[in-house]
Amino acid sequence: MAKRAGAGAPGAPGAPGAGAVRAAEQAVAAELRALRARVPQLGGSLVASVDGLLIAHDLPGSVEPAGMAAVTATGLSLAHRIAQTAHGGAFHEVVIRGVDGYVVIYAAGPTASLTVLADPDVNVGRLHLESRPAARTIAACLTGARRP
Repeated sequence: MAKRAGAGAPGAPGAPGAGAVRAAEQAVAAELRALRARVPQLGGSLVASVDGLLIAHDLPGSVEPAGMAAVTATGLSLAHRIAQTAHGGAFHEVVIRGVDGYVVIYAAGPTASLTVLADPDVNVGRLHLESRPAARTIAACLTGARRP
């Protein structure tokens, strides 16, 4: 279910570097599918730019991807600000625990985030163990796509 951010995106046909961007999006989508396979209680995931643009997703039909990407960017911005104010350091992740499960936002490099949705009975340690390296892999995919 991976999708691109939409018309006018850097990966649009004919745009400079379109092939590299499409390859990066495919690699990111593959990483999202692999993450879901490794964590059975994972209900879905998405990658968004810090500006709130959807890059790729593996979400259930009940979650609107573009809206979730925008909300994630807002949460990411707030988390960055809190981390900076409290400790003067960089943001790594934020965990939100709700009645129906978890939403965890991981920094995926300086320009993107990985958001995962997990069931309430997920082993949070396992979720972190699998998601943190996935966020690093996604960051590397996206960084490679921006190189000339």
